[in-house]
Amino acid sequence: MRKNDLVRTQERMYTTALPPQHSDSDRRIIDAPGPSLHLYQVWKGNNRFCFNGRIILGPDSRSLFLTVSLIVVPVILFCAFVSQRLVEQFPRHIGNLIVVLCPLFAVYVVILLLITSARDPGIIPRSLHPPEPEDDGYVSSISSDWPGSQNGPPGVPPTKDTMVNGVIVKIKYCQTCMLYRPPRCSHCSICNNCVERFDHHCPWVGQCIGKRNYRFFFMFVSSTTMLCLYVFAFCWVNIMKIMDAYHCNLWRALSRSPVSGFLILYTFGAAWFVGGLTGFHLYLIFTNQTTYENFRYRYNVKMNPYSRGCFRNVGEVFFSKIPRSKHNFREMVKGDSSSVYATSMSLRHPMSPEMPKTSSDIEMGKRQAVAAEDLEDIQSQIDSFGGLERCGTQPRHTNWDHKTNWESSPDIQMLAAEFGMEHGSTGRQKIEGANDLKT
Repeated sequence: MRKNDLVRTQERMYTTALPPQHSDSDRRIIDAPGPSLHLYQVWKGNNRFCFNGRIILGPDSRSLFLTVSLIVVPVILFCAFVSQRLVEQFPRHIGNLIVVLCPLFAVYVVILLLITSARDPGIIPRSLHPPEPEDDGYVSSISSDWPGSQNGPPGVPPTKDTMVNGVIVKIKYCQTCMLYRPPRCSHCSICNNCVERFDHHCPWVGQCIGKRNYRFFFMFVSSTTMLCLYVFAFCWVNIMKIMDAYHCNLWRALSRSPVSGFLILYTFGAAWFVGGLTGFHLYLIFTNQTTYENFRYRYNVKMNPYSRGCFRNVGEVFFSKIPRSKHNFREMVKGDSSSVYATSMSLRHPMSPEMPKTSSDIEMGKRQAVAAEDLEDIQSQIDSFGGLERCGTQPRHTNWDHKTNWESSPDIQMLAAEFGMEHGSTGRQKIEGANDLKT
């Protein structure tokens, strides 16, 4: 009897207990999926959304109020104090046309500003996990001793090579978005997004300037230049009319219309700023460059793989079809599926004890990655001048990642051996003790 009771007790101890029965309400809570949210509500970038995700803005979108005021206030002053004199001094229909054109032009400029700021600049969707090694046909051009090669996740090279119009172009791995950036794509540290054909992040617009809003940005800058010149010219016309009417010098005329003098100085300075910006972007359009590429890669020194001639470059910016956004910010997503836009790599790789890092460590890592990219660009420029072919001489990706693993394997084996010996000795002691009890 005692033996049977002992067997039953052991069966009760080692058998798995059945889960408790839940009520219908509890089962609904447990079995229900995560809450359904809009994509803009689980967005991992630093953007701001308005009107339930219909409008996407940059994190510094408050600067729009300053930009709009710098445009609207001078126009109001011009219409209130300057244009009234021009109506009296010109024929009626011409004077009225001068008065009407200025506010209409200002409204047009503000509309272009809002379109540029409230439009998806071309954000690349983030990846759920790092790409598989050598799974996309590219060939790695980075060895293990190259600076910054250990910044990426295991098994993923920091750069790869691709062909653009017969020219080898390096594409870089983005640790935040966990993808290889397409050519001409860059990660904006302010918006925290990879933007296609990234030009720059404009603080006056409060948004990244990329493939989907560059055309409107240039139209905004050039239209603002013309508006400044319009106000500047007619303020001078007003001063000249005052000098002719009162037979006075320039200073007397400015004292009779101080607003004209203020607007002349204001529009002169603004025209130099936005006019210079317009001229610079005209040069970029003619040569098919971006601001980021012009300052970083210096295509005036080496060949630009994206240039297709002046006329085709202009047509690509102004007459090509703007691609649709790769995101539907109002689509419904499950609460659990918001991890699609997470930057953690713990889904693919186990967390190590040294994994948690502070924000300062992460920022330092990003700065080291940027420094490594700068060193890499300098090295590529040196190689281009020397006529070196690095792509054929660099080892493939399949070799550089296993070096550190083989170096650490003897230590791991030694620790495992010691661990096994300790557990083996303790196991033998337990077995001998059990045999002594039986005897």
